[in-house]
Amino acid sequence: MQDPGLKPVMIVVLDGFADWETPLIAAVGGDFYNLSCRHVTPGGGDVRSMGGLAVAGLADAVPRADEIVVLCGSEAWTRPDAPDLSAMLQSTHARGNAVAAICAGTLALARAGLLAGRAHTSNGLDFLRHWLPDYAEAAHYRDQPRAVADGGIITAPGTAPITFAAAVLRAAGLPQDRLDEFLALAGAELRP
Repeated sequence: MQDPGLKPVMIVVLDGFADWETPLIAAVGGDFYNLSCRHVTPGGGDVRSMGGLAVAGLADAVPRADEIVVLCGSEAWTRPDAPDLSAMLQSTHARGNAVAAICAGTLALARAGLLAGRAHTSNGLDFLRHWLPDYAEAAHYRDQPRAVADGGIITAPGTAPITFAAAVLRAAGLPQDRLDEFLALAGAELRP
Protein backbone atom coordinates (compact mmCIF):
# COMPACT_ATOMS: atom_id res chain seq x y z
CA MET A 1 0.00 0.00 0.00
CA GLN A 2 1.34 3.41 -1.02
CA ASP A 3 2.44 5.66 1.81
CA PRO A 4 0.17 8.73 1.37
CA GLY A 5 3.09 10.98 2.27
CA LEU A 6 5.17 9.80 -0.70
CA LYS A 7 4.88 10.71 -4.36
CA PRO A 8 4.58 7.64 -6.60
CA VAL A 9 7.27 6.77 -9.15
CA MET A 10 7.05 5.73 -12.80
CA ILE A 11 10.19 3.99 -14.07
CA VAL A 12 10.64 4.07 -17.86
CA VAL A 13 12.55 1.13 -19.31
CA LEU A 14 13.59 0.56 -22.91
CA ASP A 15 14.71 -2.65 -24.54
CA GLY A 16 18.19 -3.43 -23.26
CA PHE A 17 17.64 -1.58 -19.97
CA ALA A 18 20.37 -1.80 -17.33
CA ASP A 19 19.10 -4.26 -14.72
CA TRP A 20 21.10 -2.80 -11.82
CA GLU A 21 20.20 0.87 -12.12
CA THR A 22 16.69 1.19 -10.66
CA PRO A 23 15.81 -1.89 -8.54
CA LEU A 24 16.67 -0.15 -5.29
CA ILE A 25 13.97 2.42 -6.05
CA ALA A 26 11.30 -0.13 -6.91
CA ALA A 27 12.13 -3.05 -4.62
CA VAL A 28 13.56 -1.41 -1.52
CA GLY A 29 11.41 1.70 -1.92
CA GLY A 30 8.29 -0.42 -2.30
CA ASP A 31 9.00 -3.12 0.26
CA PHE A 32 10.61 -1.05 3.02
CA TYR A 33 8.98 2.35 2.53
CA ASN A 34 5.63 1.61 0.83
CA LEU A 35 6.56 3.61 -2.24
CA SER A 36 4.21 3.03 -5.16
CA CYS A 37 6.33 2.27 -8.19
CA ARG A 38 5.39 1.07 -11.65
CA HIS A 39 7.42 0.17 -14.74
CA VAL A 40 6.43 1.31 -18.23
CA THR A 41 7.89 1.52 -21.73
CA PRO A 42 7.12 4.00 -24.54
CA GLY A 43 4.22 2.62 -26.55
CA GLY A 44 3.73 -0.24 -24.09
CA GLY A 45 4.77 -3.82 -24.70
CA ASP A 46 7.65 -6.13 -23.93
CA VAL A 47 11.32 -5.41 -23.20
CA ARG A 48 14.40 -7.43 -22.33
CA SER A 49 17.12 -6.20 -19.98
CA MET A 50 20.87 -6.22 -20.60
CA GLY A 51 21.03 -9.25 -18.33
CA GLY A 52 18.35 -11.09 -20.32
CA LEU A 53 15.34 -10.53 -18.04
CA ALA A 54 12.18 -10.56 -20.16
CA VAL A 55 9.45 -8.18 -19.02
CA ALA A 56 6.09 -8.51 -20.78
CA GLY A 57 2.96 -6.42 -20.97
CA LEU A 58 4.25 -3.08 -19.77
CA ALA A 59 1.92 -0.10 -20.02
CA ASP A 60 2.70 2.95 -22.16
CA ALA A 61 4.92 5.63 -20.61
CA VAL A 62 2.20 8.09 -19.64
CA PRO A 63 2.76 9.62 -16.20
CA ARG A 64 -0.02 10.26 -13.76
CA ALA A 65 -0.33 13.79 -12.42
CA ASP A 66 1.62 13.20 -9.21
CA GLU A 67 4.32 10.79 -10.41
CA ILE A 68 8.07 11.25 -10.43
CA VAL A 69 9.46 10.06 -13.76
CA VAL A 70 12.63 7.95 -13.70
CA LEU A 71 14.50 6.98 -16.87
CA CYS A 72 16.51 3.78 -16.55
CA GLY A 73 19.66 3.56 -18.64
CA SER A 74 19.86 1.57 -21.87
CA GLU A 75 22.00 1.70 -24.97
CA ALA A 76 18.70 2.33 -26.76
CA TRP A 77 18.90 5.98 -25.59
CA THR A 78 22.00 6.39 -27.80
CA ARG A 79 20.31 5.25 -31.01
CA PRO A 80 18.86 7.59 -33.64
CA ASP A 81 15.46 5.96 -33.14
CA ALA A 82 15.45 6.54 -29.35
CA PRO A 83 12.01 7.63 -28.20
CA ASP A 84 11.59 11.37 -27.88
CA LEU A 85 9.99 11.87 -24.48
CA SER A 86 10.76 15.60 -24.38
CA ALA A 87 7.16 16.83 -24.14
CA MET A 88 6.31 14.34 -21.39
CA LEU A 89 9.46 15.13 -19.40
CA GLN A 90 8.96 18.89 -19.73
CA SER A 91 5.31 18.74 -18.68
CA THR A 92 6.10 16.46 -15.73
CA HIS A 93 8.77 18.87 -14.52
CA ALA A 94 6.52 21.90 -15.16
CA ARG A 95 3.89 20.29 -12.85
CA GLY A 96 6.48 20.33 -10.08
CA ASN A 97 7.36 16.65 -10.18
CA ALA A 98 10.96 15.51 -10.21
CA VAL A 99 12.41 13.96 -13.35
CA ALA A 100 15.35 11.60 -12.93
CA ALA A 101 17.69 9.76 -15.28
CA ILE A 102 20.64 7.47 -14.82
CA CYS A 103 23.33 6.46 -17.30
CA ALA A 104 22.29 6.93 -20.94
CA GLY A 105 18.83 8.07 -19.79
CA THR A 106 20.48 11.44 -19.14
CA LEU A 107 20.60 11.90 -22.92
CA ALA A 108 16.80 12.16 -22.97
CA LEU A 109 16.91 14.90 -20.31
CA ALA A 110 19.48 16.82 -22.33
CA ARG A 111 17.42 16.45 -25.52
CA ALA A 112 14.42 17.80 -23.62
CA GLY A 113 16.42 20.86 -22.52
CA LEU A 114 16.08 19.96 -18.84
CA LEU A 115 19.83 20.06 -18.12
CA ALA A 116 20.14 23.68 -19.25
CA GLY A 117 21.47 25.82 -16.43
CA ARG A 118 21.34 22.97 -13.90
CA ALA A 119 24.09 21.02 -12.19
CA HIS A 120 24.06 17.48 -13.59
CA THR A 121 26.16 14.41 -14.21
CA SER A 122 26.15 11.39 -16.50
CA ASN A 123 28.55 8.70 -17.68
CA GLY A 124 31.15 11.40 -18.36
CA LEU A 125 31.42 14.70 -20.15
CA ASP A 126 32.87 12.98 -23.21
CA PHE A 127 29.88 10.61 -23.20
CA LEU A 128 27.44 13.53 -23.44
CA ARG A 129 29.52 15.30 -26.10
CA HIS A 130 29.81 12.12 -28.17
CA TRP A 131 26.07 11.40 -28.28
CA LEU A 132 24.91 15.02 -28.27
CA PRO A 133 27.14 17.10 -30.57
CA ASP A 134 25.13 20.23 -29.66
CA TYR A 135 25.55 19.69 -25.90
CA ALA A 136 26.41 23.11 -24.45
CA GLU A 137 26.08 22.59 -20.70
CA ALA A 138 29.68 21.62 -19.83
CA ALA A 139 29.88 24.50 -17.32
CA HIS A 140 27.11 22.81 -15.30
CA TYR A 141 28.48 19.28 -15.60
CA ARG A 142 29.67 17.70 -12.33
CA ASP A 143 32.30 15.02 -12.78
CA GLN A 144 31.51 12.92 -9.73
CA PRO A 145 30.60 9.31 -8.95
CA ARG A 146 27.31 10.18 -7.19
CA ALA A 147 23.90 11.41 -8.22
CA VAL A 148 23.29 15.14 -8.65
CA ALA A 149 19.97 16.85 -7.93
CA ASP A 150 19.24 20.41 -9.00
CA GLY A 151 15.89 22.11 -9.49
CA GLY A 152 13.83 18.93 -9.65
CA ILE A 153 16.22 17.23 -12.08
CA ILE A 154 18.16 14.19 -10.84
CA THR A 155 21.03 12.67 -12.83
CA ALA A 156 23.56 9.92 -12.16
CA PRO A 157 26.20 7.85 -13.90
CA GLY A 158 25.31 4.20 -14.40
CA THR A 159 27.73 3.30 -11.62
CA ALA A 160 25.74 5.19 -8.97
CA PRO A 161 22.48 3.28 -8.38
CA ILE A 162 22.59 3.80 -4.59
CA THR A 163 22.87 7.60 -4.55
CA PHE A 164 20.48 7.76 -7.51
CA ALA A 165 17.89 5.76 -5.59
CA ALA A 166 18.42 7.95 -2.52
CA ALA A 167 17.89 11.13 -4.57
CA VAL A 168 14.68 9.73 -6.08
CA LEU A 169 13.44 8.59 -2.65
CA ARG A 170 14.22 12.08 -1.29
CA ALA A 171 12.22 13.65 -4.15
CA ALA A 172 9.37 11.25 -3.37
CA GLY A 173 9.26 12.67 0.15
CA LEU A 174 11.05 10.02 2.21
CA PRO A 175 12.12 11.70 5.48
CA GLN A 176 15.85 12.20 6.16
CA ASP A 177 16.01 9.59 8.94
CA ARG A 178 14.60 6.97 6.54
CA LEU A 179 17.03 8.12 3.80
CA ASP A 180 19.90 7.68 6.25
CA GLU A 181 18.55 4.21 7.03
CA PHE A 182 18.37 3.39 3.32
CA LEU A 183 21.94 4.57 2.67
CA ALA A 184 23.23 2.57 5.64
CA LEU A 185 21.41 -0.53 4.42
CA ALA A 186 22.44 -0.16 0.77
CA GLY A 187 26.08 0.55 1.59
CA ALA A 188 26.52 -1.91 4.47
CA GLU A 189 28.61 -4.40 2.51
CA LEU A 190 31.15 -1.69 1.64
CA ARG A 191 31.97 -0.88 5.26
CA PRO A 192 35.28 -2.32 6.51
